[in-house]
Amino acid sequence: MSHNEDTYEVAIIGAGPIGLELAVCLRRTGVRYIHFDARQIGYTLTWWPRNTSFFSTTERLAIAGVPIPNNHQQRITGEEYLAYLRAVVEQFDLPLHTYEPVAEIAPAGEGFALTTRPLADERRYLARRVVLAIGDMEYPHRLNIPGEDLPHVSHYFRDPHDYFRRRLLIVGGKNSAAEAALRCWRAGAEVTISYRRPQFDAGRVKHWILPDLLAQIEAGTIRFLPATVPVEIAPGHVVLAPADGDGPLIRHETDFVLLNTGFRGDQRLLEMAGVELRGDNRAPAFDPATMETNVPGLFVAGTAAAGVQQRYRLFIENCHEHAGKIAQAITGRWPEALGNAAGRNYELPFEQIQAN
Repeated sequence: MSHNEDTYEVAIIGAGPIGLELAVCLRRTGVRYIHFDARQIGYTLTWWPRNTSFFSTTERLAIAGVPIPNNHQQRITGEEYLAYLRAVVEQFDLPLHTYEPVAEIAPAGEGFALTTRPLADERRYLARRVVLAIGDMEYPHRLNIPGEDLPHVSHYFRDPHDYFRRRLLIVGGKNSAAEAALRCWRAGAEVTISYRRPQFDAGRVKHWILPDLLAQIEAGTIRFLPATVPVEIAPGHVVLAPADGDGPLIRHETDFVLLNTGFRGDQRLLEMAGVELRGDNRAPAFDPATMETNVPGLFVAGTAAAGVQQRYRLFIENCHEHAGKIAQAITGRWPEALGNAAGRNYELPFEQIQAN
């Protein structure tokens, strides 16, 4: 591939926080890049439950040295963070190709050819390097049981108001399930939790949520069915089985089912590009010093670096250095600002992530 005006130095795929942070790093240094997202910036946050606060505090969520302002000095909601990301895009006037999904990546000379398919159109671009900042929450983890696609069943928690004065079965026992149970109960729902383990793990539920949930279970305001798994969903009820397979089935009457079973990334572009995927988590192989994968010129950034994240190891707050390492590999110097401050030195053990 010859270097000409039709060839971009870098193509960034994914406009979540780390993709945007890298874009700011490149724009500040004058690198000619092009930036794609299949949907809108920060898309994952758009299907978060309304008014859900981050576990991370604001200084850990800020990108490119731009602080997150708020009037309460507490954790912010997904809606507030989306407003912040929009402000960062406006501040740096970041060029974006939103709603333009990249469908194909192929080697082309000394770089890559990208094919995008916005709506019914098809477009082609050339780039010397590609950065995949595609996240890890594209699809829900499906249980693959009868009735999972019925209209009263959802993998996405939208608003507790939806379940006011209705019976709701929540399947799951990590942070999302615990928070949904409390919010829906306080909004007037009759809530039951089915969890495959005999008890909740304090390491997987926010420290200010778990005591509240346990208190409600002890008081009987939220019902808990430990060590159970759903095996069939029907209109009006769910059939639950003992998690260890030993014991009778339970028929649980309910109006709605919320499957808080987690999410997984879409790794098709990684596979298409020839990136080696390792272990049960299918984590991409990359050089921890540069974030460059086994495919020369192709980098991975953000939570996608941890694979499908069956065991969550990467979050926004510990991915800022990805943007720094990639920018340094491309421009030869460390960015002037990452996270919420200039010159912050990020040293994180990504070798441990690759080992899993």
